[in-house]
Amino acid sequence: MTFRRYAIYYAPRAGRFADFAASWLGWDPVSGREVAHPDLPLDVAAITATPRKYGFHGTIKAPFVALPGLEDGLAELASRLSPVSLGALHLHRIGGFIALTPGINPEPLAAEVVRALDRFRAPMTPEDRARRKPEALSERQRELLDAWGYPYVMEEFRFHLTLTGNDAPADVERVLEQVLAPILPDPFVIEDLCLFGEAEDGRFHLVHRYALTG
Repeated sequence: MTFRRYAIYYAPRAGRFADFAASWLGWDPVSGREVAHPDLPLDVAAITATPRKYGFHGTIKAPFVALPGLEDGLAELASRLSPVSLGALHLHRIGGFIALTPGINPEPLAAEVVRALDRFRAPMTPEDRARRKPEALSERQRELLDAWGYPYVMEEFRFHLTLTGNDAPADVERVLEQVLAPILPDPFVIEDLCLFGEAEDGRFHLVHRYALTG
């Protein structure tokens, strides 16, 4: 399969958490297939329409056009980094969408990944920059956008696992709390760096999982 962009994400290893997340969003990036939504008293398909194509993930390095050598560079980086324990996951409403966030923000890990792999990122085009709406960003965020191709890196980075689109109904959090309580990992640990690729249809697929073995 040919991919037009790549990203470095956290994605859960196989298990109940990963199974529910794929079902909740209706897209399994591991198998590359749509899956049935869970039977819940919510319009899950509508609530998850926006994040569905990305698959369940936490962004470490946002999507970019890759240069040759990315996979080798990522494998070498993962061999030097250790797993990171981030405390418990909790539901939070961020603006209009709902996400899981950890007790500890893994900014140092994300910054290391961004710095180490940026040599494999093709230069940002004017069109790419315009899509980030730089006029709506702070001065520092524009500096980060121009330096790293994305405005929410380094001290602006906030790790989260998106579960809904904007304007999620109020009862979504109540239902999710009940469903997620027995399956959330505690502590939540980032054990891998996952290379995701964006196919021509805009759907993201897991290309390879690199265990952190440093």
